[in-house]
Amino acid sequence: MKSRFIFSIAIVFCSVLYAQQEPQYSQYMYNMSTVNPAYVKNQSGLISTGLLYRRQWTGIEGSPETANVFGNIPISEKIELSVNYVNDRIGEAISTNNNFFNIDFAYITRISDRFKMSYGLKTGINSFKLNASGSDVADDPAFAANNSELQLTIGAGLFLFSNNFYAGISSPNLLPNDVAVDGIGVSQSKTHLYGVTGFVFDLVDEVKLKPSMVIKQVLDSPLTFDISLNSLIYNKFELGVSYRYEDAFIALAGFNITRNLKVGYSYDFSTSELSGYNNGSHEIILLYNFDLLNFSNKYTSPRFY
Repeated sequence: MKSRFIFSIAIVFCSVLYAQQEPQYSQYMYNMSTVNPAYVKNQSGLISTGLLYRRQWTGIEGSPETANVFGNIPISEKIELSVNYVNDRIGEAISTNNNFFNIDFAYITRISDRFKMSYGLKTGINSFKLNASGSDVADDPAFAANNSELQLTIGAGLFLFSNNFYAGISSPNLLPNDVAVDGIGVSQSKTHLYGVTGFVFDLVDEVKLKPSMVIKQVLDSPLTFDISLNSLIYNKFELGVSYRYEDAFIALAGFNITRNLKVGYSYDFSTSELSGYNNGSHEIILLYNFDLLNFSNKYTSPRFY
């Protein structure tokens, strides 16, 4: 009985984690360091910070919930650090809780009058915990320690950018990590590969348009992608739409409350096989820039990515 129950857990968690092994974000464009450690703001004296909360597939018990705290810290004109803490939870009676803490180091070089290239390295740890305390197997010796593990993460990336264009390739974690309960695997993390690109058009006075794309490939899994179209109006309002392949249509909106404070919201309309069982996904983000060198008064048109 115990073996069959554990096997059932393994099937459920492997199904979910095979499809989504790392947290996904609809507003990834505000913190691309989650997928590419070479991503840089390249704005000296401006420390960019943010808080993000995502509730996925509302209406389904135990659906994924993700919280992210992050910051981009310029050390010099050529060196930038990014710090990310992510808490990702899934499951109800038997839940998994992942706590990621990563630090990214990016080195920026100029390759032409227009373009710069940054080279990034990511290092960190992931605390994985399977918690069965609220289930009917809580007294089972196999779950006595709630099966927690610490896993090392190492990633790398390249990021090419100018004032109105960017493109990058990366792998946030090059180390595959597996987790087993009583000898049965419940999580198999494979290498993820990402490609990002975007271009900013000055459509008319005070209106910018940014088409962008992120391509995601998990080894031994089908390729997927997000395509987005965002607009910035009077450097204050943002409106956008996205499509995640075979998964969701997404509506996005943002508002610059002050020069340094922004709030954003997105809603995912599910188009996958789960569409009839959930009420969509919600995501809210709060961004704040600490303007140490009075940067915002020097540049009236901030970079739109």
